[in-house]
Amino acid sequence: MLSAAELERSLTQIYNSDFQANTHCIGDSANRLILDIYGKLLKTKNDRRWRIEHAQVVDKQDVPKFGKYSIIPSIQATHATSVMYWADERLGDERIKTAYAFQDLLKQNGFLANGSDFPVEFVNPLYGFHSAVARQDAKNFPEGGFQMENALTREQAIKAMTIWSAYSNFEEKERGSIETGKMADFVILEDDLMLAPKQKLRNVKVLNTYVGGEKVY
Repeated sequence: MLSAAELERSLTQIYNSDFQANTHCIGDSANRLILDIYGKLLKTKNDRRWRIEHAQVVDKQDVPKFGKYSIIPSIQATHATSVMYWADERLGDERIKTAYAFQDLLKQNGFLANGSDFPVEFVNPLYGFHSAVARQDAKNFPEGGFQMENALTREQAIKAMTIWSAYSNFEEKERGSIETGKMADFVILEDDLMLAPKQKLRNVKVLNTYVGGEKVY
C-alpha cells in the first residue's frame, strides 16, 4: 500500500525515536524490501529489536540479514499448516523451499517469536505448538510433516511462545518465564508437552489457568 520511499520515510522517523518498528512481510519481495530498509538504518547488530511479522517466504540470500541487523522474525507456525495444501502452486518448486523456514530464521539470532495471528488463525496456542513441532494439521496430515527440516524442537517451540516472544516485545523482565518478580501467567496441562505423542498435542486438556497469580480457570 506504500511506496518504498514512503516506507523508508516512516521507518526513518521510527529510527530517530524510541519506538520499535514491526512490519508485516509475507512474500519474498516484501521481506527483501523491508530487510534492506531496516539494514540501511540499523547498519549493524543492535538492541532495537525491530521485527518482521510473518516472515513467511524469505529468499535464501536474504535470510542472513536477520542476523546481520539483529532483526527478529515474528512467525505464526499455524500459517505453514494452513497453506501447505496449495502454497507450492503459488510459489513453485524452488520458492516453496524458502517458505516457513523456521529453523533457518531461528539460527540467525538464536531465537524467534511465535504467535497465533488471531483472529486470522485460531487463538489456541496448542495449535501453534503442534504446527511448529509436527508441521501437520488437525488430522495429522501430511504423514511425516511438511518440510520437517524447518520444524522447531519442542523446547524451541515453547520458548518461541513464551520467553522469546516476551523478549521481542521488551517484556522479558515482566513475563515469558516463571520467575520471582514476573507476572505469574501460566497453565497446568493434563499431559507433558515435552513427552506427549505429536498426534495428541493439539488436544491436550488445560486443567488450570493462572493470570497474574490468580486462578481464573
